[in-house]
Amino acid sequence: MAEKKLAHIQAYRNKKHMNIGLAIFGIIFIYLVVTILLYLTGTHVSAYEVREGSILRDNAYTGFVLRNEVVVQAEADGYVNYFALEGSKVGVKTRVYTLSEQELDFSDAVSEESKKLSSEEQAAMLVRMQAFSEGFQDERFSEVYSLKDTVTTVLESRSNQNRQAQLNAMAGQENSGIHIYQAASDGIIAYSTDGYETASLSDISEATFSKENYEKTDLKNNMEVKAGNPVYKLIKDDNWTVVILLPDEVVDEMREIELVRVRFSKDQETAVAELSVQESGNLHLGVLTMDSSMIRYAKERYLDLELILEDESGLKIPKSAVTDKKFYLISEEYLTQGGNSKETGVLVKTEDGSPKFRSVNIYDRDEETGMAYLGTDAFDGDTILVKPDSSDTCVLNRTESIKGVYNINKGYAVFKQVNILCESDDYYIVESGSDYGLSNYDHIALDGSDVDENDVVF
Repeated sequence: MAEKKLAHIQAYRNKKHMNIGLAIFGIIFIYLVVTILLYLTGTHVSAYEVREGSILRDNAYTGFVLRNEVVVQAEADGYVNYFALEGSKVGVKTRVYTLSEQELDFSDAVSEESKKLSSEEQAAMLVRMQAFSEGFQDERFSEVYSLKDTVTTVLESRSNQNRQAQLNAMAGQENSGIHIYQAASDGIIAYSTDGYETASLSDISEATFSKENYEKTDLKNNMEVKAGNPVYKLIKDDNWTVVILLPDEVVDEMREIELVRVRFSKDQETAVAELSVQESGNLHLGVLTMDSSMIRYAKERYLDLELILEDESGLKIPKSAVTDKKFYLISEEYLTQGGNSKETGVLVKTEDGSPKFRSVNIYDRDEETGMAYLGTDAFDGDTILVKPDSSDTCVLNRTESIKGVYNINKGYAVFKQVNILCESDDYYIVESGSDYGLSNYDHIALDGSDVDENDVVF
């Protein structure tokens, strides 16, 4: 039997191959871990988008109106009917009212066609209503009442024209028993009385500002009157006064104000008034004196109003974003452009005495003083600057702080100067359009104390 030959088999270890995918995954994983750790342990900068806005600071009051008013009494008994439209100006020869022995009937004296608005009046009314409808906003609902007053005035004017025509026709008839009376003097006519026509500043008390017991008597057509009864009222001039009751905490501030803008809640119209503070017992009275706009409120004894103490528009930024930063202050005469470059910079005196150009960032310029603000990080203390085309020098040691914010549009912090116009509890309104300031839609650091110049912002 033949012998079997044994084969010698030698085992070799498999050669290890690098897994490229696993290595790449490992690098990415390490990068993510480091990034997350840096994010968790680093300072986070919250961004704020700058937008245009406004700050309005006003105080609301109810004002008591004083005017130069005269109540005119009827000269005889009878039924009164009026020629003049309420709120219109009349002269001494203007026919104001008639007295008759009995009520007058106006129902059939004028045709229905004459009562209608003319085409021009209808067109004007349509334009007014369309403009109101297109521009209406919920927060300005009070404009509804302004439109209502406009419509009422037009309709009353048409009705008054018809009434005048009828009164003229009736008065022209023989034995009509209608007596016509002219205005006692010049003025603006009103057909109501309330007992305050002769009131003065010295008569005002705290109870004056309460509307609870206020009563007004309207004087109407075909109303029966006795001789000596009030028949109409004349407001003698356009000068008028609105008195408001001031809280103790605002008295000192109001004493510093001579002119103030007033907005009337009834129609949102504004007027400029002279403001003075007067004492009446233990009351502090704000006296608003005006010489215009009175005719719009001739029917009112009480007016709700706002004193507009501040009303500024610009860029609205949070107060937390504003910080102070020190800058070197130099004359603009030391600024120059370097060689063929358009970069702005200064000439710095080197150790060998020769000037060397160094580009700089200008953070602000004061046109009145001719000074420029340079960052302190770009220079050592007591750096000497050389004036271009001159042997004059100056030591860079004058510093001044200016207010600003850190702009982070490009991913790193750049200080931008702000010019504050006004403020509220949480926000500033700053000037827009400045060469070295902010623009609408810029992004800034929400907290200026968390950021330094050139910090990279994630």
